[in-house]
Amino acid sequence: MVKAVTSPSQNRRPLISPTQNPSLHHHSHRSTNITLSCARCGKTANLQCPKCMELKLPREPAAFCSQDCFKASWSSHKSVHMKAKEEENSDGSREGWLYCTKRGQSRSPKLPHFDWTGGLRPYPISPYRIVPPHIDRPDWAVDGIPKIEPSSDLQHVVENPLSKSTYLCCRSKLLSKIERMRETCRIGREVLDAAARIIRPGVTTDEIDRVVHETTVAAGGYPSPLNYHFFPKSCCTSINEVICHGIPDARKLEDGDIVNIDVTVYYKGVHGDLNETYFVGNVDEASRQLVQCTYECLEKAISIVKPGVRFREIGEVINRHATMSGFSVVKSYCGHGIGELFHCAPNIPHYGRNKAVGVMKAGQTFTIEPMINAGVWRDRMWPDGWTVVTTDGKRSAQFEHTLLVTETGVEVLTARLPSSPKVYPWLNE
Repeated sequence: MVKAVTSPSQNRRPLISPTQNPSLHHHSHRSTNITLSCARCGKTANLQCPKCMELKLPREPAAFCSQDCFKASWSSHKSVHMKAKEEENSDGSREGWLYCTKRGQSRSPKLPHFDWTGGLRPYPISPYRIVPPHIDRPDWAVDGIPKIEPSSDLQHVVENPLSKSTYLCCRSKLLSKIERMRETCRIGREVLDAAARIIRPGVTTDEIDRVVHETTVAAGGYPSPLNYHFFPKSCCTSINEVICHGIPDARKLEDGDIVNIDVTVYYKGVHGDLNETYFVGNVDEASRQLVQCTYECLEKAISIVKPGVRFREIGEVINRHATMSGFSVVKSYCGHGIGELFHCAPNIPHYGRNKAVGVMKAGQTFTIEPMINAGVWRDRMWPDGWTVVTTDGKRSAQFEHTLLVTETGVEVLTARLPSSPKVYPWLNE
């Protein structure tokens, strides 16, 4: 889960009813590059049924090439709306599902009005998932407010775990913390892998969140994002134009999507943080290049980690590779120190010419988690107060590892395992 460096409209009334003349809306596929065919005649379709958009039904059966085709299909097409409403009303599992608002502190039965930048929309979210009482939990678990983290000296000073004074009096404590970090990060990796295995078209991001939650709890851990500053879910799921902090909801993954899953586990008093971006079904070549470039940005950044390297160098390496590949680097969110605190110093900007302070030293643990955009680097926040999207609606990808600086280099605490799903073609080449 990243740390903030600094803390076409859907507002249209549907025109279709059994007694009205049907009228279509133009739809946009800027972020998907998918050409739709008319549901009636098969020609290329640039219009979409507004009632289907309101009900969040699949786009293919709702696409038409003209008003004439739509009107000719109306008598049969309207049954799709009736069926969707019947299914929604008969689905008891949807009781209590509402839209997230006010940074997780409120819920609403209605989709918020917003100038959406891409094709994605929020869906209702499920009720809060329960953590068994025997699970050790961070101090925000009950009321959503971190107490220790904001006032810690480690928000302003990078921990120097192997200074002479620390090393002589606290060596055993340091070694214990590092071992606990290894255990926690291993659990985090296994949790993320479990989530990755269920990714396919038709699966909701809420189902992904359920797998993350249950797998974390089964391992004896607490999902760190849950109720952190009121975040309502156990992981972040960021689809297509979402840069980070997407909230798992009732939306089903669609063929051609890309989705990032960001997992953090709290176990034995420490946190382990990682994320990966995955392909859903058949993904276009541009999205594959974006995801591969983002993966490579992280790998290149990790390759320079060792004692004596300045933290600002990480951004230079990432920025160079991303821009040479024709992409941009998000500047508003960064990597961070991690351990007994979820987020602390150092800040790890991923862009070039940054002003990060500090030098890497053995024993430090932090994340690197570049967010790379297909278009411009700038971002916007959805009305839920969490979901960060690209301003131009183009896609974004991210990868993250938790790292330990060693005496001679780096240990990737959240590294992929031999059992991890083989989902990246470039790793098999």
